[in-house]
Amino acid sequence: MTAAPGKLYLIPVALGSEDVSAVLGSAALRVLPDLRHFIAENPRTARRFLKAAGYPHALTGAEIRTLDEHTAAAELPRLLAPLLEGADCGLLSEAGCPAVADPGAALVRLAHGHGIRVVPLIGPSSVLLALMASGMNGQRFAFHGYLPVDKTERRKKLLALETLSAQQDATQIFIEAPYRNQALLQAVLETCNADTLLCLATDITLESEMIHTRTIAAWRKKPPDINRRPTVFLLYRVRNLSDLCPTNS
Repeated sequence: MTAAPGKLYLIPVALGSEDVSAVLGSAALRVLPDLRHFIAENPRTARRFLKAAGYPHALTGAEIRTLDEHTAAAELPRLLAPLLEGADCGLLSEAGCPAVADPGAALVRLAHGHGIRVVPLIGPSSVLLALMASGMNGQRFAFHGYLPVDKTERRKKLLALETLSAQQDATQIFIEAPYRNQALLQAVLETCNADTLLCLATDITLESEMIHTRTIAAWRKKPPDINRRPTVFLLYRVRNLSDLCPTNS
């Protein structure tokens, strides 16, 4: 008789904080001790997270399979093998919440195709935390992931996002690899209108956290140093700016 498939738990990780219990939901902390199989972007940081979360078993005995941006679609069925054999499995991400701005989305989709129950657990999402703290429109927003690296294409994309924000009254959210943050910030400041709002949400949940919403004009006067610091960028262009952010006019 074929065993019923296991459950795929989507386990958020701390966004760099050492105090895992302060940012991770209790349900995730309860589930972790029951798991022996994990799928992660980076096994080394996954083990570090498990240790910080109080994982009670020897880490050498935990099976951690790799799923990153280089994992081919043909390799995904192999990652599901323990689940199809009846074992529960945890999916970990480098981005906070699995499958959001994360290669785990493809695995989750395949799991649904195999009738595997997918269980999302509560934890920090840098995208949502940034949106919550930005003061921008939280009812209409779009997350675009990474913008083009090419300067010309990036400028076109920024102008398109700014126009879209004004047309739809919607917050536009995007990210960059931390070592390219400063270049992206410079591009935003050079490209966007002076009265467009920009929120920079940096080092979210860390002691060094910095979240500020200002006009492009205000940011131009004193651009922050966000080099190599994880940052979420939020762009919002509205007509009645003084109603939202009067001190930055």
